[in-house]
Amino acid sequence: MTGRRVLIGAKELAALPREAALIVDCRFALADPNQGERDYLDAHVPGAVYASLDRDLSDLSKSGLGRHPLPDVPVFARTLSGWGWRPGMRVVAYDDAGGALAAARLWWMLRTAGIEAQVLDGGWSAWREAGLPIESGAVDVAAAQPFALAIHTQAVVYYPELERLRARPSTLLLDAGAAPRFRGEHEPLDRVGGHVPGARNRPFAENLQANGRFKPAGALRGEYVHVLGNHAPRDVIHMCGSGVTACHNLLAMEAAGLSGSRLFAPSWSGWVSDLARPVATGD
Repeated sequence: MTGRRVLIGAKELAALPREAALIVDCRFALADPNQGERDYLDAHVPGAVYASLDRDLSDLSKSGLGRHPLPDVPVFARTLSGWGWRPGMRVVAYDDAGGALAAARLWWMLRTAGIEAQVLDGGWSAWREAGLPIESGAVDVAAAQPFALAIHTQAVVYYPELERLRARPSTLLLDAGAAPRFRGEHEPLDRVGGHVPGARNRPFAENLQANGRFKPAGALRGEYVHVLGNHAPRDVIHMCGSGVTACHNLLAMEAAGLSGSRLFAPSWSGWVSDLARPVATGD
């Protein structure tokens, strides 16, 4: 999937037959990890299942890999089958943070497995503003048969490869964090603020319009072409605080038709877990 087809509008989603797509509610609040599920149980898109960033889209038992380490492939496959996903089925993810927590994360995980996926543009707010039906309570789904999941491992970068690639002028490390965190002026979550030396800042919030929807594909393309300069999309590595909002920039680049960039999964929280790694501050 390329271009705008990584995004879907609320009315377009509502027009899909119920069996045509698995809808996943990914609402999550870093300050209260259970808030998203409470909100889901209160009201959600009809038929949607719930995905917790901590429980379903991460493996918090892993150490040294940041605040939201990726789950192992067989575990993620079991999660998908538990939601009732079957091979060939499309997935539509949404949240209430413009896709940043954590719809884009799920979209990217599915994309690395070759699974067709989209993010609801504008998320939960767009659905409600369109006056579309809602449901409450948990959805009763029949688990699908277990299946093998193949992940495109080249989409993910870890420490040794990052160190090797950082030495190449062709590599662009793009940090999706807010500018004050990138500059080291404010750090609410990790032990120290700043950025990996050599990284550039592209806050994920700049992908969105004031209404919480993504900017048009042409506008995103123009902005990212400016940020990338002479770098090809395949030479771009995205990061953020914990490998979650970086997926928002991956999604935006895909929406802009700039495919092939990668994710430094441990991101900043993983980088600073080793005190020997260098930290840069300022612009």
